[in-house]
Amino acid sequence: MPTLCKKCLLTLLTSAAFCLPYALVSAETVRPQLTGTWTNASLTSMARPQGLETLVVSEEDAKKIAAGTPIAGVAPGEFDANLPIDAETGAPPVGSRDFGLAAYNSFWVDPGSALARVKGEFRTSYIIDPPNGRVPRLENPKITFENKNFGYRYLTGIGDSSGPEALPLAERCLIGFGNTAGPGMMGTLYNSTYQFTQTEDYVVILVEMAHDARIIPTYDSAEEARANRRPDVLSQWFGDSVGWYEDNVLVVETTNIKPLQMENSSVPISNNGRIMERFERHSSSEIVYQFIVEDDNLYSQPWTAELSYHSTEGPVYEYACHEGNYAMPGILAGARRAEMEGG
Repeated sequence: MPTLCKKCLLTLLTSAAFCLPYALVSAETVRPQLTGTWTNASLTSMARPQGLETLVVSEEDAKKIAAGTPIAGVAPGEFDANLPIDAETGAPPVGSRDFGLAAYNSFWVDPGSALARVKGEFRTSYIIDPPNGRVPRLENPKITFENKNFGYRYLTGIGDSSGPEALPLAERCLIGFGNTAGPGMMGTLYNSTYQFTQTEDYVVILVEMAHDARIIPTYDSAEEARANRRPDVLSQWFGDSVGWYEDNVLVVETTNIKPLQMENSSVPISNNGRIMERFERHSSSEIVYQFIVEDDNLYSQPWTAELSYHSTEGPVYEYACHEGNYAMPGILAGARRAEMEGG
């Protein structure tokens, strides 16, 4: 019987591992196979809605909850995905609640049609701890962030237009809204598709909303990962993320997120806080994603959220936000005109 060389055997084992649903074999470690195209679109929100007591519901109840879930603040029955926009009717009145919502071209809205499904269970919130499904915010936080309040501006059209920097980050096309790239990565109104690329030394997550990419170096241990952090002065979008593998799970620790990002983050942390993410391949078509938020400046206890990425054929669309961002000059020109007219 012919003898295989060590390198040939390793190549054979590594190649064969790609046929397995959740393991990649190498000479030193077993790690989850994450490469692929995935989506986390769902109608589940991070915090559990009032009136819902349990995290897990039956499929029948999940369908009822999904049918009654508002989309971007528009109640079911008021939102028609096929409703054309009549250019002859003009813009909604200033300050009206439907500014930017019912008037939005609903063709693009695609948040999903069902509650989040994690390991076969339908979930009523992403938060799994505390058990009540609520963010355990301190009544008197030790640190505060200026809030540009993108949500209110989106609902009403009212906001600071003194200059480009006054507009929220998403309007400026700097990063996506809704924490799509995280850390604490969650789906939003549309474009909730992700492309994972995994190599020996990196995991790269390309986020469809809104062109963001997380490049996460991976190391042999938590100690080595932490020893290779960037200097604190290099605060950047999505923070300083380093990863390692534990028990067939990719663990990612993130600190030092750019403070400007925290103005509209669904998962704010201060410079003393950290976010721990865990990516576990549950099956050939599902990655269970968990993130733990620790920051005693803002929260009374650490809290944990969990959702799943499900495989999809995609495609991942280019989100050319700046190329289509005609609203920016319009907003600023309108504000200057209003100032000239004493409005």
